Amino acid sequence: MIIQEVLSGAKIIEPVVHGDHRGFFMESYNDQIMKQNGINHAFIQDNQSLSAEAGVIRGLHYQLNPKAQTKLIRVLSGAIYDVILDIRKSSPTFGQWIGVILSEHNRRQLLVPKGFAHGFCTLVPNTQVFYKVDEYYSPENDRGILWNDPALGIDWPTSHVILSEKDQKQPTLADADINFE
Repeated sequence: MIIQEVLSGAKIIEPVVHGDHRGFFMESYNDQIMKQNGINHAFIQDNQSLSAEAGVIRGLHYQLNPKAQTKLIRVLSGAIYDVILDIRKSSPTFGQWIGVILSEHNRRQLLVPKGFAHGFCTLVPNTQVFYKVDEYYSPENDRGILWNDPALGIDWPTSHVILSEKDQKQPTLADADINFE
């Protein structure tokens, strides 16, 4: 497994893939290898989403403390442009974001620590995203940041944006409810 840090605490994980004429095999998660690489999260819930069309943007989402979540994201089918935004006020990378392509073909995973907002844009139809979290969903702590906040300048790879009603109404980063130091 190759693990590369991309923002303070956020990591891209590239599993070893064994392929031949039949297909492939890979360990998508190995607790022992993760711990050897400083990833010590007790994941307690798995989530999966299907986006029927390209251009679906989900996010930027997070949960407040004490119910904040670390996420381990991967794509089962299709492809996404995955975006994380550091919302830890005392972090040297506060307000910075990165975008990473995760797909069924590159099999990359993205570790999103507590204190980051997360969102993605589907690049192809019928994209399935699977992710592990280390805290249960908490509606009262569920928050978000506007996907197209002009202060962030996220360059989403679509001109045909499909959003939920909830994601259309999120606040900007400057107005967001954040309790991460």
